[in-house]
Amino acid sequence: MRRSKRSWTGSPIEAVAFVEQPSTEGDREGTGQRYNARVLTATQRARLARAWREGLPAPWKTVLAPATLAYRGGLALRQAAYTWGLLRTRTLPCRVVAVGNLTVGGTGKTPLVELLARAMTAQGRRVVILSRGYGRRQAHRVAVVSDGARPLLTARDAGDEPVLLARRLPGVPVVVGRDRARAGAWAVSRFSPDVLLLDDGFQQMRLGKDIDVVCLDARAPWGHGGLLPRGSLREPPGALSRADLLVLTHSTSCRDLARVREELRTWAPGAPIAFAAYEAERVEDVRSGALLPLDALRSRPVLAFAGIAVPESFRTTLAAQGVVPRDFVAFRDHHPYDRADVLKLEARARAVGAEVLLTTEKDAVRLPLAGSGGSEAPGLLEKGTRGRGREARGLASRWTIRRDEMAAGTMPAWALRIRLRFQEDSADWWAALEARLAVG
Repeated sequence: MRRSKRSWTGSPIEAVAFVEQPSTEGDREGTGQRYNARVLTATQRARLARAWREGLPAPWKTVLAPATLAYRGGLALRQAAYTWGLLRTRTLPCRVVAVGNLTVGGTGKTPLVELLARAMTAQGRRVVILSRGYGRRQAHRVAVVSDGARPLLTARDAGDEPVLLARRLPGVPVVVGRDRARAGAWAVSRFSPDVLLLDDGFQQMRLGKDIDVVCLDARAPWGHGGLLPRGSLREPPGALSRADLLVLTHSTSCRDLARVREELRTWAPGAPIAFAAYEAERVEDVRSGALLPLDALRSRPVLAFAGIAVPESFRTTLAAQGVVPRDFVAFRDHHPYDRADVLKLEARARAVGAEVLLTTEKDAVRLPLAGSGGSEAPGLLEKGTRGRGREARGLASRWTIRRDEMAAGTMPAWALRIRLRFQEDSADWWAALEARLAVG
């Protein structure tokens, strides 16, 4: 056994970490190809992203200090513009609940949106989810990802998180739009919801909100290194004064939960706090959609990969299930997988003796595999004016998604399904949410 190095040359796959692996020199299975530890490349961009998450060295912090000051000034000017009425907030005739965070990625906003949508729907409320749809094509358009009956768009045209929510929440419409006020007005005119649930909506101010729910990682609630771009904070901790409810994820992995809770009380003394953790549900066959028990994870050797904000968290989740991948490949967040990526991952898996590719649900919807959400599907796109502040017409047209890739690869591909679960002492939190929903 030997440990692979952290720098490679070769294919463009953006891996940032590998586990210990055997030497892979030589011809594999008579293919005529020779594989070694350099088959997957860690690009400078991916390495820098990981270093940034873990805290930049002092010289980099010094270099980025002026940009951080400028960013802080921009936040203050934006807040002042809304306070003084130079920029206006639009209100809608329904309750608007925003779920957001203070740091860049990895806190569990989307699983929390799913949890809240399920709870509100179970109470008989009509819920519509509104997301920006990060990384999607035609980002200026308002699009219906799901009309409540079925998903209508793929991750390339809606973003991975909206598609994941659409797949996991039958009966709940999902809409994407960069301008939340315009997209929200369009969603209300089309679906008449009781509650509009905003995914990643804490920082946006164009659309008026009735409830702000802020999600924080209990292990590092303030991120690393301070404000962007030097650190991972989108706003200073004092922004929590706007929060109505707080959720601490990864609470079971926090070494000093009492200290974190005390810090939160400093910035948001009146906001109820819920403690939450992730738990694995089942395994999904990405190609067929079949659901498998968690025991399947330990039945065959796997190569694991993830393109999420904190890829290492996926490896931690696997370890909790007793799974040690033959190799682990990390991509940048929201990586748009193509045929070449899948084929190279399969080659890497064969090289290390793995029989299955294993990834997250969020990654699975971006894979060009049959059944993954990457195949053709009709979608509903808003037709309306693009002028600022003007009403969307609410007309929809059929649109067939263009595909540049056919389904790739032949190796089994699985996705681990997880959910966010509140600890048992969260009754006061839910009561506070219900009281705020009932107002007005």
